[in-house]
Amino acid sequence: MLHEGDEAPDFELPTESGEKFRLSRLKGKPLVLYFYPKDDTSGCTLEAKDFSRLAPDFRRAGVEVIGLSPDSAQSHQKFLKKYDLAVRLAADEDKAVATAYGVWVEKSMYGRKYMGVERSTFLIDNSGRIARSWRKVKVPGHAEEVLAAARALAK
Repeated sequence: MLHEGDEAPDFELPTESGEKFRLSRLKGKPLVLYFYPKDDTSGCTLEAKDFSRLAPDFRRAGVEVIGLSPDSAQSHQKFLKKYDLAVRLAADEDKAVATAYGVWVEKSMYGRKYMGVERSTFLIDNSGRIARSWRKVKVPGHAEEVLAAARALAK
């Protein structure tokens, strides 16, 4: 389990545009990394729309936002287009990054246990350390809370 102050695990993943995103290339710049279970599902769509709506505010604060899920880059591309999203999406198809961040967990629904992404967000500071983390995220108001923390960090 990662804690605030820990170094954020580095990774390289393909994005919806086909380019590779590497966390360590952003050292010196704060980053919001949000993990979500699946493209084009109700909660995940709402979360992506909220982060997209606030994307200009994150940019003004000098903070990059990237979403990660186990979906493919092609799925991300369709999701991005369908909802005109303004955030980058990275494809963690083998769940290695979700595992490294401790968000690939056993879940339970209707008594059935299965593995999945626990909706979580990490605010990473300009030195590559976790400044703040949110686990078991409830979507309403979450993007605004992350923006407030990102603004405070960027000052």
